[in-house]
Amino acid sequence: MSMSQSSPKQGILLPDFAPRAQVLVPYPLARAYDYRIPEGMSLGLGDYVSVPWGKKEVVGVVWALAGDEELDPARLKTVQKKYDVAPMGEVQRHFVEWVARYTMSDMGAVLKMALSAPDALQPPKRARVSEPPCQIAAVLDNTLTFSKSQQQAADALKQIVDDKKYSAVLLDGVTGSGKTEVYFEAVAEALRQGRQALVLLPEISLSAQFLERFERRFGVLPALWHSEVTPAQRRNVWAGVASGKTRVVVGAHSALFLPYADLGLVVVDEEHEASYKQEDGVLYHARDMAIVRAHLGGIPIVLASATPSLETLHNVKQGKYHYLHLSARHAGAKMPEVSVIDLRAKAPARGQFLSPLLQKALRETFAAKEQSLLFLNRRGYAPLTLCRICGYRFQCPSCAAWLVEHRKHTRLQCHHCGHSQPMPKHCPECQAEGSLAACGPGVERIQEEVQNLLPDARTLILASDVTASPKMINEAVRQIEDHEVDVIVGTQMIAKGHHFPSLTCVGVVDADLGLAGGDLRAGERTFQLLHQVSGRAGRGEKPGRVYIQTFMPEQTVIQALADNDRDSFLDVEAKEREKSSMPPYGRLAALILSGADEMKLDQFCRALAQKAPRFDDIRILGPAPAPIAFLRDKHRRRFLVKAGKSVAIQKFLTDWLATVKVPSSIQLKIDIDPQSFF
Repeated sequence: MSMSQSSPKQGILLPDFAPRAQVLVPYPLARAYDYRIPEGMSLGLGDYVSVPWGKKEVVGVVWALAGDEELDPARLKTVQKKYDVAPMGEVQRHFVEWVARYTMSDMGAVLKMALSAPDALQPPKRARVSEPPCQIAAVLDNTLTFSKSQQQAADALKQIVDDKKYSAVLLDGVTGSGKTEVYFEAVAEALRQGRQALVLLPEISLSAQFLERFERRFGVLPALWHSEVTPAQRRNVWAGVASGKTRVVVGAHSALFLPYADLGLVVVDEEHEASYKQEDGVLYHARDMAIVRAHLGGIPIVLASATPSLETLHNVKQGKYHYLHLSARHAGAKMPEVSVIDLRAKAPARGQFLSPLLQKALRETFAAKEQSLLFLNRRGYAPLTLCRICGYRFQCPSCAAWLVEHRKHTRLQCHHCGHSQPMPKHCPECQAEGSLAACGPGVERIQEEVQNLLPDARTLILASDVTASPKMINEAVRQIEDHEVDVIVGTQMIAKGHHFPSLTCVGVVDADLGLAGGDLRAGERTFQLLHQVSGRAGRGEKPGRVYIQTFMPEQTVIQALADNDRDSFLDVEAKEREKSSMPPYGRLAALILSGADEMKLDQFCRALAQKAPRFDDIRILGPAPAPIAFLRDKHRRRFLVKAGKSVAIQKFLTDWLATVKVPSSIQLKIDIDPQSFF
C-alpha cells in the first residue's frame, strides 16, 4: 500500500521496480492501493488476497495489476497471501464500481458488502466440512396444473431465460394468482441450463411458506441469505455460490453481492416494496441494482408484484420492460368484497378502536369457524403515553420521538434508536400516581380489545418485535395454517406473501395512518399495502370480506381500494407526478447532514446552500430540519435536489460538494433516488 513504512534494514537491497497490484480493501475508501507482489506469487484480476492495513491484515481484492509507477517500491507493503478460491468475476467487479458511482459511495464500502463472509476464504476445518446448500442434480417436472394464462406466462418466462440475454419482465398478477409458481418455471429453466438463480424477497417473514413451495417444486430447499443466517451458514452459502455448487439463493437485498459463479436469472418478488431500499451504510435500492446486475451480466430479470411501482410501470409503458399479466386468482378463488367504514358516522365506542360493523364481522367469522385478520401498522400497545394531570409526554431522550408503550413487557421504547425504560407508576413531572394514559392504539391494544369482544377466540400478534426471529415467524405461520389461531393482529409483515385458506375476514383498523407526513409516495404506498392486506382474504374456497376503517372515505386511495380499481388510481397518481416532475418523470437526491452541535450544523448548512450552483433544470429545497430532526443524539438537516430526468445528478452533487469542506463533527450522507424522507 502506498503509505509510509520504516526504512529497510541496512544491507537488504530492494529492486528499483517490483511487480505490483492495486488492491481494494473493504473500508470506506474511494480507490484501490498499491502493494508489492512477492516473488513466486502469481496474481490475477479479482484474486482474493490478504494485505497489511495499519497494524493488521485484511482481506482485499486485486483490482488492477498496473500500479502507480511513480511510487517508491521501498514504500510499498507486500501482499501476504493469495486465497485458493475462485477470483471475483469481471461482472461483479464492474457491479461494485457501478454501485459506488451511482450511489456516490466509496468503492471499498461497496466491496464490504461483497466480502460479507470472509471466513469462507479460509480452508474449512475438517470438523466443520459440509456440503454447500441447494445442489440440484436434476430439475423435477412441474406437478401443478396451470390455468391457460399461467401457462402462457410460464412459457414466456422460460423462453426469455432460454434466450440467454438481458431482458427485464414485469410479472403483474392479482393477489393469489400464482405468480410464485409461474416464476418458478423461469428458475427451473435457468437450472436446466446449469446456471444459478437468485430470488430476492423483501421480508424474512415471507420465507416460511415460500420455502415449502420451493421444496415441493424442486425437491430441495434453496440456500438462504439474510441477517439472521448464522456465520457458519453464511460461510457455507458464500463458498457454495462462489464454486457454483449452490444453485439457487433466496435472500434479502444483500444477496445481490454474493460472488455468483454463473448467475443466469434474478427474480425480485414484491418489487414495489419500500424495504428494498437500504437505508444504512451504502444507500441503494435493491430492485434497481438488481436490474443493473442483470444488465451487466447479460441475464434476464423478473419483477413480480400485485401492485407494481410507478417506476416499473413507467418502464413498461416506455417499452423497456416486457409485461405479463395474471388477471385471475388461482383455482377459481374470487377477489374479496371491500366495505369502507366511515369512522365519522360509525365511530367505535369510547375507549375502543373497532367499529360496531367490524365487531359484528369478527363475531360472525368466529361463529363460522373461520379466521380473521386485523391490520394496524403500529407496534406495541400505544404510540404515546401522557399524564392526565399535567400533560407530560414521554419522549425519547435521544430522538425527537414519543416513547411507545409495550404493555406486555411493562416498558416504554423508542422505535428509532432502541432506547428502553421501565413504565413508571407515577408522572416524572408532577409525581401524580395513576395519572398516566395510553393514547392511540398499537397491535397489543387491538389484541386486548379482541379478547374482550371474543373471550373464547385464540389471538396471535404478528409484529417484528413479538415474532422477532425466522423460527418464531415459522411457528406463528404454522399455528395459523393449522387453525390454532382465530384472530391474527398484525403489522405489515402479515400483509403479503402468506396464503391462509381459512382466512376470510380482514379488518384495516386505521387506513389513514400511512397518508400522513407529506411523503410523495404516501398515496401509492398506502394503496399497495392495503391492497396486499386485503388480498389475504378469501384465497381458498370461501369468499373473503374486507373492512376498511377511515376518517377520509373520500380519499382517492380509499375509493380505489373500495372499487378494486388499481389502474385508475395509478393513472391519477402518475399524472400528478408528471405534472410536478417527480419520479419517475424527474430525479431526486437528498443530502442528510447530522451533528451534535446544532448551531455549527446550521452554520455549515447555510454555507453549503450559498455555494450551490444555479441551473434552470435543477431546484434545491432546503436546508430544512428533517421530519425526525433529532435522532440518536444528533441534530439532522436535509437538502432535497430536484432535477430533470436527463440531468447527471451525481456530477452536479460532486461539483457542488467540492466547493466546501465538511467538518469532521458533521456527517454527510447522500441518498440518490430517496424512498423515505424521515
